[in-house]
Amino acid sequence: MSDQKDEDVTALYWNNYTSVVILTLVSYEYLLLLEKEVKYVWKRRWSLMTCLYLIVRYLGLFLALIIGCWGGLLYMPQSVSYDLIVLIEWGFSVYFCLGEVILIWRLYAISDQSKRLLYILLGLLLPIIALLIWTDVYLYSRPSSLSVNEVVTPTVTYCSPSFNIGPIFAIYTSIPIICYDIFLVVLAIATLVKHLRERRNIKMRPNTYVIMIVRHHIMYFVLNLTNQILQTILWANVSAPVMSLSELFNDTAPFILAPRLIISVWDTHARETCIHVSTTFADCVCWTSPPTFDSEVELEVIALDSREDA
Repeated sequence: MSDQKDEDVTALYWNNYTSVVILTLVSYEYLLLLEKEVKYVWKRRWSLMTCLYLIVRYLGLFLALIIGCWGGLLYMPQSVSYDLIVLIEWGFSVYFCLGEVILIWRLYAISDQSKRLLYILLGLLLPIIALLIWTDVYLYSRPSSLSVNEVVTPTVTYCSPSFNIGPIFAIYTSIPIICYDIFLVVLAIATLVKHLRERRNIKMRPNTYVIMIVRHHIMYFVLNLTNQILQTILWANVSAPVMSLSELFNDTAPFILAPRLIISVWDTHARETCIHVSTTFADCVCWTSPPTFDSEVELEVIALDSREDA
């Protein structure tokens, strides 16, 4: 009995330490990006990518704050704790889908805005969304698979999640998601290789944003792969330190990385001197090639204007 109490106290300490780190990291990250967010979002005309940025930014902040307060840091009744953990898991799925949409939109941008590719990628995403809905219903919305236990210690009472089935279902559901992410990252790398060959043939330097977006695809793939592995680990009977560290990564890294990947494109654009400005990448992008003109008349007008300025 005393050993069980010691384990409960240890789990409480790990939960509280993890919660403090989550709240600190997310709050600090929010303050770091606030100035750039005001500059690139609130003071400019909104686009689709702007809306996606705001959703992932504040949905992630909302989920991180709930996660940080859940458990032993603040006391919550058992029924409230269960409802919140179900909300958190559904929120994770929504956040993941939004991240995939951002990757698809960026991939569409660097693939000459191919409508066919866009429709194919979105069509392949629909089964993944259906799988996530089934996972949230079967694994996270049933007390028989995921429940919340109220733990009483000599000093405090807190709630702890209980994963009642093994990791086998989580493993099976993660395989299609990982395969889809592999498909996206391979497609992004193939697009980059094609772009580099084309630029080498015409002796022009590669487009900065194509390289950046492919790099973001690789980073996000590594993040999602790690997230799926750690999410599966939670369903195994692991120790409190392993569970807390896994939750620390899952509850901070996606919420920090996704907004940064979006805003870094805007920030890079603002620091460059552009020859030609395009909206191909959903907001603004500097192309390394010179502008093209629709007619010789337009060229003559520009030439005359330049002579008058001289």
